[in-house]
Amino acid sequence: MPITSPTPSIAVVGAGPRAVGWLERFAAARSAAAERPPVIIHLIDPFPAGPGRIWRHDQSPLLKLNSMAEDVTMFTDDSCTVDGPVAPGPSLLEWVEGVREGSIRDASIDDDAVGAELARLRRGHFPTRRLQSRYLDWFLRRAIAALDADATVVRRTGEVVAVSTADDGEAVRLADGTVIRADAVVYALGHTGSEPSGEAAAFAVFADRHSLHYQPPAFTADADLSGIPAGETVAVRGMGLAAVDLIVLLTEGRGGRFERHGDGMRYRPSGREPRILIGSRRGVPYRSKISSALVGEAPSLRHLAPEVVARLTRDPGTLDFRRDVWPLVERELLHGYYRELFTGHPERVAVAWERFRAELDTVDLRSAAYRDLLAASLPDRSDHLHLDAFDRPLAGERFASRDALQRRLREHLRDDLHRRTAPEHSETLGLFLALLQTMFALAPVGASPAWTDESRTRDLHGWWPAYFSYVASGPPGHRLEELLALSDAGIVEFAGADLIVTADERARAFRVSSPSVEGSVLTRTLVDAWLPAAHADRTDNRALRDLAVSGAGSFRHGMLRVHPDDARVLDAAGAPHPRRWAIGPFTDAPFAGAFARPGTNALSFRENDRVAQAVHRLIADRAATHSATSPGTSAVLSLQ
Repeated sequence: MPITSPTPSIAVVGAGPRAVGWLERFAAARSAAAERPPVIIHLIDPFPAGPGRIWRHDQSPLLKLNSMAEDVTMFTDDSCTVDGPVAPGPSLLEWVEGVREGSIRDASIDDDAVGAELARLRRGHFPTRRLQSRYLDWFLRRAIAALDADATVVRRTGEVVAVSTADDGEAVRLADGTVIRADAVVYALGHTGSEPSGEAAAFAVFADRHSLHYQPPAFTADADLSGIPAGETVAVRGMGLAAVDLIVLLTEGRGGRFERHGDGMRYRPSGREPRILIGSRRGVPYRSKISSALVGEAPSLRHLAPEVVARLTRDPGTLDFRRDVWPLVERELLHGYYRELFTGHPERVAVAWERFRAELDTVDLRSAAYRDLLAASLPDRSDHLHLDAFDRPLAGERFASRDALQRRLREHLRDDLHRRTAPEHSETLGLFLALLQTMFALAPVGASPAWTDESRTRDLHGWWPAYFSYVASGPPGHRLEELLALSDAGIVEFAGADLIVTADERARAFRVSSPSVEGSVLTRTLVDAWLPAAHADRTDNRALRDLAVSGAGSFRHGMLRVHPDDARVLDAAGAPHPRRWAIGPFTDAPFAGAFARPGTNALSFRENDRVAQAVHRLIADRAATHSATSPGTSAVLSLQ
């Protein structure tokens, strides 16, 4: 029978940071509206509303953000180009200071370790995920408080398994059998897991057959590491943030201690650690977070102006990132790096910035002329930037022994730490800011029909965000200091670049090798240390799988297709669904994090605002055409 409800309602599938960011924008939309009809908003998630799965309090206190506290906010500010009113609020650092000083009194700090961290955290510190969890919990309660009296928020701990369309709305079914009638559905699922496939599935079968341990891609905080015994060699593929978290849990998480020793660190083992053999395609970790300050001219784009981007995206199906866009991005990155070096540290250059820039704009970046330009302009060769070598620092290098490879990696880590943290090397910040501005410039056209299918898959949802993360989203500097200490202690061994892992049936073990060094290593334990890919046909999220199976949503290369204007879910014919929206990393919209750096006109805040405005208009239209008949009737029904 038809599911009816007297009060307009919204089902938000997922209640993590992206969902509550949308809720704040919905409250802002209602605050500016002439009509504010009654509405019920259901926040549905098996994990705690606010933090969600990734940022929930229930995880190791050793795990941290890879952003400094002052670089994290959930609030819009004057930089944001949104239709709804801007509603400023504190960054994570400002919130900490407010709680500490007593100007913010409604924070929920129910953990002694978080309380101690809050007391000592300062600018430049990297907060724990548990502290971020408290900030997100507070933000959710503030967003709810910002709603008018006619809006009701219902938090539901549960999993959405299916959504079907009824005559008068959407029927949202939960795993426990509850059905919620909704006029609008907002999918805000965040990062979803996936079932192993391809090589991962084959490795899982191989491991099961020979009683080995294989951990496929997973959220590190959720991975079961108890099966990795002390003293055994564990091979780790991947050297990004998930791998850093894994190493923390397998070392300090097992009772080891890091101690300051002069200018570096020393690791004191507990005896319960495994030996960690780690490698990846690059063979080196993500670049360290930058802690230096800008000294020279303010950053600005030079080659990717809006009119250039508009020209590139003019013709459908023709745009290739590597061929058409990367050459411009490359010049932007070099321009940002050298501008800060020349204008901020003139004592290290031999020619005027204007002269150097004029030649840099036109020189072939892979030619002898570029190398000659650098040699004539920059006396110190270590100031020369070659982006290919920066991306693949071990490319072409072969080492006579594993010890030689370890020395090379430790040298690389020390150099990266120095150049990303020392005040005299703020040119690395110039590079970072140029990359950030480039990402912002390209984000609005991520869903453009101009991209070829191959480039969209290979580059926009593959190589480009991975490159951005390598340069701009690496671990805090102290994590690389810890990695050095673990290497010195013999706990961590670097395996090299272009890592090769095979299932050796004869040896009944995983065989690990790299072209960087002769020989191979056999191990009974393998961990793939990266997040599961967001792919509809392998997802473990039943709400997302339902969109694929039911045909209500269509997918491109495993990503849910959404309309670029307001993120409505698109069906197989490309038509927008009248009552469903989707925001987050599982969609084909340009990737945008749930929170952002202050003052950056965050893409996620703009998308949240557009969706909030659209949902508000739908609710207002529904209220105008359907008068409430039974104010006391619940909007939640049970399956019979």
